[in-house]
Amino acid sequence: MSKIPAAHLQECIATMLAKRKARKFTESIDLQVNLKSYDPQKDKRFAGSLRLPNVARPGMKIGIICDLQHEEQAKRQKLDTLNMEDLKKLNKNKKLVKKMCSGYDAFLASESIIKTIPKVVGPHMNRLNKFPTAVALGDDLSEKAMDIRATIKFQLKKVLCLGCCVGHINMTPEEIRQNTTLAINYFVSLLKKNWQNLKSAYLKTTMGKPQRLY
Repeated sequence: MSKIPAAHLQECIATMLAKRKARKFTESIDLQVNLKSYDPQKDKRFAGSLRLPNVARPGMKIGIICDLQHEEQAKRQKLDTLNMEDLKKLNKNKKLVKKMCSGYDAFLASESIIKTIPKVVGPHMNRLNKFPTAVALGDDLSEKAMDIRATIKFQLKKVLCLGCCVGHINMTPEEIRQNTTLAINYFVSLLKKNWQNLKSAYLKTTMGKPQRLY
């Protein structure tokens, strides 16, 4: 159960949208959280991912590393494709792999070839946190890409502040509310003492002022 009153959340969303300045790009809406009574050196670190009901990052660029069957589907759906020959040309060169990864926000890869990718490009994709998500033969690539654009991740490392994108300014207030409510409730469920470990939570547009939720 969320400890953030629905009326307060709606008020924060309305204020955030009303006070923002017009920009030449689509601003994201970010949830920022800070922890208390948590020692990342001693307490168990956590990681989790959640599929939101509304796509939070429609502009995410996703690369599809395809086998022959998926390549055909990807081209029909006008998705960005790479194949194993493209990866072999990188010759495990760290700079080249890094350059490839910087061109995409995330990757999908055919289940039939995903296990061979580290052998071809080395450990660099994994180290850059860009290792692909597997797609099975019968999967629809467009739907899988949409899933990634709607999925958020929380991972506690060495600091007590975390953030994730829960939407964008072209969404309706109700869509933002749904995503934010699910995101913060899910995040709290990952904590050792749930709401007792949450110090504060804010919602903000990319360039806007934070609105305190909690």
